[in-house]
Parts: sequence; C-alpha cells; structure tokens
Amino acid sequence: MFKRIFSKQNRVLVAELVRTDFKLRYQGSVLGYAWSLLRPLLIFVILYIVFVKFLKVGAGTPHYAQYLLFGIVLWNFFTEMTMQSLGSIVGRGDLIRKIRIPRWIIVISSSLSALINLFLNLIIITLFMIIGHVEPSSKVYLLPLLLGEVYLFALGVSFFLSAAFVKYRDVSYIWEVILQAGFYLTPILYPLSRITNVTFQKLMLMNPMAQALQDARYVLITKKTIIPSHIFNGGWYEYIPLFIVVIVLIIGVSYFRKESKFFAENI
Repeated sequence: MFKRIFSKQNRVLVAELVRTDFKLRYQGSVLGYAWSLLRPLLIFVILYIVFVKFLKVGAGTPHYAQYLLFGIVLWNFFTEMTMQSLGSIVGRGDLIRKIRIPRWIIVISSSLSALINLFLNLIIITLFMIIGHVEPSSKVYLLPLLLGEVYLFALGVSFFLSAAFVKYRDVSYIWEVILQAGFYLTPILYPLSRITNVTFQKLMLMNPMAQALQDARYVLITKKTIIPSHIFNGGWYEYIPLFIVVIVLIIGVSYFRKESKFFAENI
C-alpha cells in the first residue's frame, strides 16, 4: 500500500500540482511569491503596534515580538492549508473528470503548498530571533514534532472539508466563521497568562492548535510560556489534544474516502 502511495508517478503528479498551485496563486501579482512572506509580516506589524505599543498586551513576556510573529505564522499556516484544501477538489473538477487519479493527491498537493510557505516564514522568524537575541531552549529538537502535529491536524480537517465542500458549498462560509472565532480563542495575540481562570486555561489548551503553539513557543522563544504540563500537573488530560488530532485525522480520511467515489458526478 505504502509503495503504491509513494510511487514515482504519484510523487511526480504531486510535485506538478504544487508548482501549478503556486503559479495560479500569484499569477498577475507584481510581487509574486514575495507575498508569502509579506502577508504575515504586514499583519504582524499592524497587530504589534495595536496590541503591544498601545494596549501593552505583551508586557512581561520576553521577546514578545517574536512570540507574536510565531503565533501569527503558525495560525496563518493552518488557515491557508485548510482554506486551500477546502476548494481543491472542486477547483480540480475538470482534471478529476478527465483523468483517473487518486483524489487524495489533490488535497496533499494543496497542503504541501501551504507547508512550503510555512518553511519560508520560519526563515523570517529565525532572522527575527537572531536580531532579538532569542536563545531557543535545549528542547528545540521537539519543534519539528510540534509542527508535524499541526500539519496532521490541518490535514485531517482538510480532507473532511474538501469532501464536504463538494456536496455542501455553505461549508466555506461556516469554516471562515470558525477560523475567525478560533483566532481569538487561541492565545495568538495575547499570552495565556492573561487568562486568570485556570479552568479556562485548561479548556483552551485542549485545542490542538493552542497546545502545539504554546509548546512550540516554549521550546523556541521563551520558557515563560504556559504549556499543558504546567497546568495539568502531568495528568492524562494534557494528552487530549493529541487524541483529538488522531480522531480528526481518522474521521477526515474516512469521510474523504467514502465521498471520493462520487466526486466526479457531484462537482
């Protein structure tokens, strides 16, 4: 099975779809691929001025500029990956009707396109860390695992959304609202320490995005970051986000496989 999934033909097709996605996304743009880096930076500048300079939200958090930028980049990755994948099957409708290809390849190619943007933005974050004299902790080796957790969570959501969007076009509007709510319910703009109610802190950290973001900030930027092990005291509750990631991935893949048989006739 794995040999078939990672066959040379499938790898070539994924690579070609990723290149096509990049070309179409920035077609007609003067700055082109530079927008992959400029967009999160511009958002960061605006939010930094409002929340740090005026509202003083980051007071008491070391290296808050890098802390905030990293949160924005990771959330943008999740948003970009799920939103692109949501319409990927419908957007490739002509290809699906004309050529017999594995449907999952289309979603994977969209996710890899977002993943490339994430890696480019991580280079910018690294430069900001060097300028700000930020020293990662000795556990920085855990960062790829945490990013992998976010990717798998987003992949499960992407498979589900892409299949659901074929039948129900309202899914895109609902998902946009959920993303907007999630942005504020996840400690991106503000340190979790601003939430004084421990019960609310625990509920927020059960969200895989919040948990992965806080853990990643802890190992990469500052140890003055509240992470699940700090408030769950080593209990099994701190593993709930990982269980959620696995469940979402299984549900997403299962639903996608079930509905993929009818893509050609429903698009």
